[in-house]
Amino acid sequence: QVSNWFSLVGSPRTVPLPMQNENAAVANLLIVEENTELLKGLVWICGTMDLPECATSLGSLSIVSFKKMPKHGPFNTKIGNACIWALGQTSSDSAVTSLAAMKVKIKSRSVQKAITTAMEAVADRLGLNLSELEDIGIPHYGLTAVGERVSSFGEFTATLSILPGSKTQLLWTTESGKTQKTVPKAVKENFSEELKELKQAGKDAIKMLSSIRERLDKLLRTNRQWSYTEWIDPYWNHPLTAVIAHRLIWTFIWSDGRECSGTGLNNVCVDINSKPIDDLQSVEHVRLWHPINHSEADVVAWREWFETNKLVQPFKQAHREIYVLTDAEKKTNTYSNRFASHVIKQHQFNALSLSRGWQNQLRLMVDDGFVPPYIELPEIKIRAEYWVEGIGEDYEKDTTESGSYLYLSTDQVRFYSIHAARNKAPAYGGGYSMHGEDARINHPLPLKDIPPLQFSEVLRDIDLFIGVASVGNNPDWFDGGPEGRFFQYWTEFSFGELEEAAKSRKRFLESLIPRLKIRDVCEIDGRFLKVTGKLRTYKIHLGSTGILMEPNDQYVCILPVQTPNVDANIVFLPFEGDSCLTTILSKAFLLAEDDKITDEMILKQMKPRK
Repeated sequence: QVSNWFSLVGSPRTVPLPMQNENAAVANLLIVEENTELLKGLVWICGTMDLPECATSLGSLSIVSFKKMPKHGPFNTKIGNACIWALGQTSSDSAVTSLAAMKVKIKSRSVQKAITTAMEAVADRLGLNLSELEDIGIPHYGLTAVGERVSSFGEFTATLSILPGSKTQLLWTTESGKTQKTVPKAVKENFSEELKELKQAGKDAIKMLSSIRERLDKLLRTNRQWSYTEWIDPYWNHPLTAVIAHRLIWTFIWSDGRECSGTGLNNVCVDINSKPIDDLQSVEHVRLWHPINHSEADVVAWREWFETNKLVQPFKQAHREIYVLTDAEKKTNTYSNRFASHVIKQHQFNALSLSRGWQNQLRLMVDDGFVPPYIELPEIKIRAEYWVEGIGEDYEKDTTESGSYLYLSTDQVRFYSIHAARNKAPAYGGGYSMHGEDARINHPLPLKDIPPLQFSEVLRDIDLFIGVASVGNNPDWFDGGPEGRFFQYWTEFSFGELEEAAKSRKRFLESLIPRLKIRDVCEIDGRFLKVTGKLRTYKIHLGSTGILMEPNDQYVCILPVQTPNVDANIVFLPFEGDSCLTTILSKAFLLAEDDKITDEMILKQMKPRK
């Protein structure tokens, strides 16, 4: 009965309130305080019953409760929080699935924290850790085969397919076998609610798939192992997770020490020679393959395998950048200056670092101290820190209206024991330090003692932060930004030496260019992709994607689209997620036929200076 009641929450009143003002529409959707209290009580009672239908209803009610409404905010946070608490008291698989779905759909940081707390409570009750619980909590969304759901609508059959690249496809088949992409009229008229649910399931599956992708990408830094039974159903056999799992490389380890790496081909787990892996059921452990653990020949072989089979990995794995200790870092011993002296946009850096699992807080122009951005690596009991500080002294000129700095300067990367006290520094000026007894007993760890995989992944994250958030990555700043303060930095970043991510991009382009239709007018020239157009010759920087024109290195500003895209029929890329690479290729194809450019702003810049 309560499931029926919960499903009505969020619907308009059957008897509208006697209001005639502009707030009437919103007020007629809200729940009065007395009914909110009743609903909270019913929700709490549901938390005492381990019934799958209760857990499913609580999950749906929570998502409705946190949905934002115009001129009001979340629909009803009291009910939403009650749902999270109630789900945290149960132990059913449906509760885990509901919490996992909520974590993807509700983006509020405070709600995310509450969901994590509830999931930890369920995990503790089941004798699992949070990561193990997340393995079993992925919803199916009605999928019965890998990335596929088949539903009947009278005389029509709908096939919903989840495709690589976070896309869905919906095909309709008649009883005679004829297929079409448009929704049949009879389905719209007779099955409107079922059709709405099917389309929503597709949207929710794509959001969950994005969450799975991010989680697996971050798991590469942990070197986590699963037993075969822990891995096979949540990953390889799960109809949604398998969309990603079948395009990743896994390392299989038998009890006798034998190892073999494999991936998916036509839903079969195969080795580097495309042969099915025998005796998979007797595998003892499974872990994600990482290039730093393998020879260069093995890495190259897997890269060629994906390119030959035209399969796209959900993120860089075979083509993943690795970061090894440099001679300079061996000399500094306890810190790395590899990513020091950059100028980055604080809010963009903050959002990106949090998405990668780092802990950070916005620096404010206040008389206070801040700990550095950091990430904890519990599997090796180490914490990594990236030292930054605010730039500027003028309130509202160097800050937002609320006082948070617009830009940060970057400094050292250090590693400490996970239990060590944290360094602290003023919001601007001064360096990071510990005080008193903490400074005496908590020392930074020698870089050579950090496991190579975790060292590489931490620096890869930071390279990503710089590549995305650096002001040098903004083509509008060719004049140095506000008052020209960052002209030298912008120039050095936009056209300077390549960091590891850009070097990896260069290596891939060297193998890709011979296969492009514009290969005759393209070549790698140092840190640039050189494109000989009909009107001018251009140099596209492989790090910032900035463009210089020969013969006098004149800068030309071509803003990339928000989500750069390269036609897969023209250029095949064996991995997703490198927006800089797609931007470079998009610009190369544009400039190779510069005589067809019609944008007046671009044409004006291309005219030779007098």
